[in-house]
Amino acid sequence: MTHAEQHALIVELKDYARKMKRYDQEEFEMFVKRDTDDEDLDTLSQKKLIRLREQYIGPMEEGT
Repeated sequence: MTHAEQHALIVELKDYARKMKRYDQEEFEMFVKRDTDDEDLDTLSQKKLIRLREQYIGPMEEGT
């Protein structure tokens, strides 16, 4: 996952942050901070970010 894809997922999830469970919201806030600092996420964090996206928005489509 490129940094641009990572950033796009975070931006997409920002609208859903208030609907997240507390644990998910805290984890997401950490991803936002790391994105603000222009850090690339490790593989495990990328999987967690994708899981959050699928849980709160829906499954990712091919090519997205």
